[in-house]
Amino acid sequence: MVILDVSIVNVALPSIAADLGFTPASLAFLARKEAPGLEVFGGIDLNLTVGGMNPAAVEHMTRMTGGWGRFVWMSTFDAENQVRYSKENRPFVSVSRSGQLLPETKAVIAVIARHGLVLATGHVSAAEALLLLREGRQQGVARLVVTHAMNAPILMEVPQMQEAARLGAFIEFAGSTMANASAAARVDRFADAIRKVGPQYCILSSDLGQEGNPVPPDGFADFLIALRAKGFSEQDIDTMAKTNPARLLGLQ
Repeated sequence: MVILDVSIVNVALPSIAADLGFTPASLAFLARKEAPGLEVFGGIDLNLTVGGMNPAAVEHMTRMTGGWGRFVWMSTFDAENQVRYSKENRPFVSVSRSGQLLPETKAVIAVIARHGLVLATGHVSAAEALLLLREGRQQGVARLVVTHAMNAPILMEVPQMQEAARLGAFIEFAGSTMANASAAARVDRFADAIRKVGPQYCILSSDLGQEGNPVPPDGFADFLIALRAKGFSEQDIDTMAKTNPARLLGLQ
């Protein structure tokens, strides 16, 4: 199964995406037509390119033919937490102020709940991610995921991940490339956290495809092999890499 991120479309084709209303939900429909049997899903990433915390953009995604737009990522590249972590001086998208979610954030969550979409926390802070999950639960969102929880700039601690799991969220572990010097230590940290949270609450992903990194299928395979080497069973890997993602997308 393949998930397309709207930020890719907006980086590569900004004017076309804006003028024609393309989202990966519509591209997923086209991909399914070209490759019957391949399960492709789309999503929207609430960066500045789509107006930030924009419930109208999420609503628009749900109207794409086929209904294959399933994911809503809170801001990633343009998240306030990302911009501050990177010490950059540029506009950003906020989800909260003074420890409270903004009205526009709650409005986005309401659209997610109404259409049965996946709420993914994006690059917000760990504390903000928990605020989003609590609000999601309160509004009736059934599918929740903490976006690559241990990666910068989220940097969730294990107790926070355990709380997120109790709120009904899956915790995402994104392997990235296994070919750099930090890979072994990263897999060690992931393995320890997965054991403490429980594989039944975790999903695995690659977060690959960038220039200079492995293509997602190859890099993801290397990540799964590295976790197997840490003692996770084939059933554990299947749960995190197949079963839980399928549940998140409403396939099971």
